[in-house]
Parts: sequence; C-alpha cells; structure tokens
Amino acid sequence: MKIVRRIHVRAALIAVVVLVVIGSGAAYAATRTTTRPIGTGIVVIDTNLAYRGASAAGTGIVLTSRGEILTNNHVIAGATTIRVVVPNTRHTYIARVVGYDTTADVAVLQLRNASHLKTVAIGNASKLTLGAHVTAVGNAGGTGRLTSAKGTVTGLNRSITVQSDSGAAEKLSGLIETNAALQPGDSGGPLLNSAGRVVGVDTAASSSSSPFAAQGSSDGYAIPIGKALTISKEIVSGKSSATVHVGSTAFLGVQVADAPSNPLGNGSPTPAEGATIVGVVAGGPADAAGLLPGDVITGVDGKTVTSASGLEPIVLAHKPGTKVTITYIDTSGQSQTATVTLGSGPPQ
Repeated sequence: MKIVRRIHVRAALIAVVVLVVIGSGAAYAATRTTTRPIGTGIVVIDTNLAYRGASAAGTGIVLTSRGEILTNNHVIAGATTIRVVVPNTRHTYIARVVGYDTTADVAVLQLRNASHLKTVAIGNASKLTLGAHVTAVGNAGGTGRLTSAKGTVTGLNRSITVQSDSGAAEKLSGLIETNAALQPGDSGGPLLNSAGRVVGVDTAASSSSSPFAAQGSSDGYAIPIGKALTISKEIVSGKSSATVHVGSTAFLGVQVADAPSNPLGNGSPTPAEGATIVGVVAGGPADAAGLLPGDVITGVDGKTVTSASGLEPIVLAHKPGTKVTITYIDTSGQSQTATVTLGSGPPQ
C-alpha cells in the first residue's frame, strides 16, 4: 500500500514557546570590484510553529539575488517565524511570507536584507520524457546540509492525494513522478534535469512501507517549475484570487474540529454542522471576544460554517484588522453572536 506524504520535517520543541574603503598612503586608485554570488541557489528553511509547539524544516529555491524564495506552502504553513540559511556559508536571514497557494502547494518568501544571492537556472519541464535522468536536491532529514538523490522520470501529469497536517485531504495534479529517493526535509527543493536546470519543485513522496522510511521514498512527486513560477509571479504582483493568498493572514485564534452530532450529550437539538472550538489562543482575537472551548461556530459574517475545514477559507478571505460577526452555539445550547477583530497570524 502506497502512503503519500509530505516531505518536510517536524519535531516537538523542548522550550516553550560592506562597504570596504581601501587606501594606500595618499594615493587612491579607482578599481572595479565584483561580488561573488552567495550560495548555490538552494537554501534550507527552518520554521517555528509556536501555536502548535513544534518546528519544521524544508528547502527553498532562490529566484532573485535579493532573496525571493520559492518553496512549498506546507513547509511554511503555521509558521510564526521563518529562518532561512544558505548552506556552507555564514548567511542566515529572517523571511516573511509574500503569499501562498494552498491548492497548488506553492509559497513565496522574501528574505530580509538579502543581496548577491546566487539564483538557480530554470529549465523546461514540458521537455521531460519518461526515463529522463533527474536529481532531487534538498535538506534531507532537516540537518541543514544539502543532499542529492538521483533517479529517473517515471510518470508525467500525475495526480495524487496527500494528507495535510490538519488531517484534511488535498489533491495535487499535473505532477512529475520520479523514483528519486526523497526524504523528509526535501519539500520545496529543486528537481534538476541532466543539465542541472530546475524542472520541478519537490512536494511529496509515497512509500510501500513506513511513511518516514529511512531509505527514502519509492516514488517522488514534483510540481512542474513552469506552473510554480506562474503562481509565484501572481503572488509577487499582488494578485489575490480564490486560491492565491497575498500578504498577511487573518487570524481568529482558535483550534477547531468538526461538530459532533450532539455536542452537549444531553439530547440537545444543537445542529451537527459547524466547527467546534477545541482550543483558544490566550490573548488572541477569539479569546478577547469571549469565545470558549466547546462553542460551535456556525457562521462568519452571514456565511454558514458547516465544518472545521469550512471555517478556514472564510476567515482567510478577510484582512487582518477586519471586524467580523461570529455566530455560534455556546456550551449551554444557546445561539450567540460575537464581534471579533481578526488579528495577523501564521500562513495556512
């Protein structure tokens, strides 16, 4: 049985949450200087998921010398802080999320105060054929060191279903399939053709054994680079859409699950549809509005919420700082409303 999985690394946290002036005596000579590009065009990404008490690791592809980074959305989903390191150098940067597309698993980061970074060479995924030699480069195991895995193209235009960290099923299509041994931490890294050009962004893997088998996957999947770049350009240009989110992410500050058929356990007629609050972020927007664990959210600004997964896109459609009306059923079975000012939170 094949298990399709994400290929980033997560681990529980132990802690809680030049300008050079050169002179020679009194005589100065004007010289032309060059700055050697930094790195190889591939970076490693480490994120802090403070609200989940965890961390994650993945890989990124450098698109511009000033630090525009292409990666997978699932690498940075839920991140409260993002640190990007150029392997084998002393260069470390704080990154902000420019935007993301959850349906295509693409995200763009911008590094703070970055310059002179080496960028990758882009290839053409449409020219790939079955049996073509490819190499996946990434942060296997989340060690911070770049590794490579060689393989061949075993399928084109593939569709797979993956399970997100929230448990929701997500479908990805149009993928490149390879037998390169991808491992956790490789997510967001480049798939290179025989000429060393990027033809894909590694995103998932399947294995006939454990989903975290040490020997790597039996099948790897990559997003064609042309598709990923098209989405990244939409993000950078600020073009939001039904699938592309640009800028800061609205934050309600709750953890939810699908509402049970009888949340009160007392024969109450409380409807089964909705999102049951199972956790509230202390000091967050929902907490400030008086929402409590056990409350069942049934609507936001007049839009019906029928499930936990249905709440997220409604909230994401708003901007941080927006006031919304939350309709909910409290733990006594009474229908209530609350006005909540959405905060700014981690990407989804």
